[in-house]
Amino acid sequence: MPLPAKAFQHWLHRVAPAMSTADICRISGVKRTTLAQQLVRGKVAESSVVSISRALGLNPLDGLASFESYAGLTGPSRPPTPAELVSQIATTDLLHAVIARTAPGGAATPALRPAPHATSVRNWVDAIDDGDLRHRVSAATGIAPQNYSAQLTANRLSPELAVATSRAAGVGFTGGLVATGLVTEAEAGWLPGARQAALDALSDGELTVLAGDRLQALGRTLRRQEQEQAQTEKIWENLG
Repeated sequence: MPLPAKAFQHWLHRVAPAMSTADICRISGVKRTTLAQQLVRGKVAESSVVSISRALGLNPLDGLASFESYAGLTGPSRPPTPAELVSQIATTDLLHAVIARTAPGGAATPALRPAPHATSVRNWVDAIDDGDLRHRVSAATGIAPQNYSAQLTANRLSPELAVATSRAAGVGFTGGLVATGLVTEAEAGWLPGARQAALDALSDGELTVLAGDRLQALGRTLRRQEQEQAQTEKIWENLG
């Protein structure tokens, strides 16, 4: 959920007591009008805290942990599981790995692109879902299951829901924040090369099945987009 404006102002005064709001906006890239609107509404976006923390040389997780709703981010964090790490590898990078392993004599593979990627949120939830995760998140947060699923389909998840999902799955709190792009792998404390190590640990069979599952999901998405485009064009033709 967005952070209470009063708590945000207390935090800002503590971490940057000598700086004006204009100074903070200038160094952080947060628009003054945007921050002003958030303060007037009484709710400041988590992304604003993250941007300001970075500008001040603070870890964004520490900034978020200053607020009651994210207090669980303090202290040593549980590292991501191998499945979470692999979920943050783009489909094209998985395909490059398949080719490298199956090509005669092997083939060079490019470095993994940083997380997140086009389906990172949905893949992350799938990686930690035991079959009942969505229902537990719905019960814990009050979000309707269809609304939760809609966010996953759109590959987005609010920071609050990302943390609630982590809690319901019994995994560390950083996975969802990385998957949504709120913080980077380094800011989350992930070890350098952790995703590559998790990928290398997959057997050839596991890698191939995973890449195939990703391609099938991509195919379904593309077919749906093509059908929607065809319906839109048909509507325009009837109107024209």
